[in-house]
Amino acid sequence: MQPGSDVELSVSDFVGLLNQTLDYAYNGVVIVGELANLRVSKNRWVYFDLKDEDSTVKFFGTVYQLPGPLEDGMILKVRGQPRLHNLYGFSVNVLSMQPAGEGTIKRAAELLQVKLTTEGLFDDERKRPLPYPPARIGLIASKQSAAYADFIKILDARWGGVAIEHIDVQVQGEPAVAQIVAAFDQFNAQAEPPDVLVLIRGGGSAEDLAAFSTEQVTRAVAGSRVPTLVAIGHEIDLSLAELAADRRASTPSNAAEFLVPDRQQALLNLQARLAQLQQISQQRFETARRILREQALILEQQISGKLRRDQLLAASHRQLLLALSPEATLRRGYAIVRRDGKSLRATADLSASDIVEVQLANGKFKASVTEVTAEN
Repeated sequence: MQPGSDVELSVSDFVGLLNQTLDYAYNGVVIVGELANLRVSKNRWVYFDLKDEDSTVKFFGTVYQLPGPLEDGMILKVRGQPRLHNLYGFSVNVLSMQPAGEGTIKRAAELLQVKLTTEGLFDDERKRPLPYPPARIGLIASKQSAAYADFIKILDARWGGVAIEHIDVQVQGEPAVAQIVAAFDQFNAQAEPPDVLVLIRGGGSAEDLAAFSTEQVTRAVAGSRVPTLVAIGHEIDLSLAELAADRRASTPSNAAEFLVPDRQQALLNLQARLAQLQQISQQRFETARRILREQALILEQQISGKLRRDQLLAASHRQLLLALSPEATLRRGYAIVRRDGKSLRATADLSASDIVEVQLANGKFKASVTEVTAEN
């Protein structure tokens, strides 16, 4: 370019031209560096620097992009868009950020764990029981992963008839957090959500598993209206998502074992239970039969005793009746006098010349009354 041919621009035009050039050349860049000068303004805006041995770059973002509590000295991986602000100079507008490096990831998780523990997000009182076995499972996992294949294989081998609704997500890298959170939101927004939500992935490095200790994923697990099970295939450290879940499993295969019984073992248990019930039924039948025999014997003895007592009482009454009967009285020398078929009780009922019938013990005769004498 010849001297004097430089394009003259106003300050605003220069800012606009430079930003247009940056948008074209660097629509998004990923910068890794040490966090410095972190500050939050009005509980909304975030300002910080990333630096290395030779340089420092300013960044601007919002609190909603923070993966959790951060502190100066941590190593961050930030994806952003370079911009020249018309008043505040050059900075990188944050699109996403995450801790980088094992030490930083661990420290970020520790800070977030303290914060969420204070809020009660990991309290045992919040844990809900999982349905056993569930009729529908909402599965959040990468369909191409070994974790997905292991979970489905073990689930089908142990039990059948469970409906699985799967949302395919990335489980590491920059898109993982947003996709996992969106999957939880999608399941929880259903009018009839699954019985349980399962979040799984296999093992990996601290950086591979970093998404599961971010504030966004941890709160999505803790805030789910559907009971949750989280299984990350590592044993050294627990992710915060596992601590927030209603239940955790050590591996995706172990998660399937938690959710459903083993059909073979269930069949053996049923057979054992059937044999036990048959034994109990036989014992109860024998006991009932013995009790019936004992009760029948007691009832028979009671009836026999009552019958003997009634027979004795009847005999006593018979003897009394015989002793008081007219025949017995006649045999003792008494007689019954009747006139016109009616028994007479007093001399006043008789008159001289009456014809009466006199009954004795061994017969009767008729007599004519010649005289009636009354006695006081």
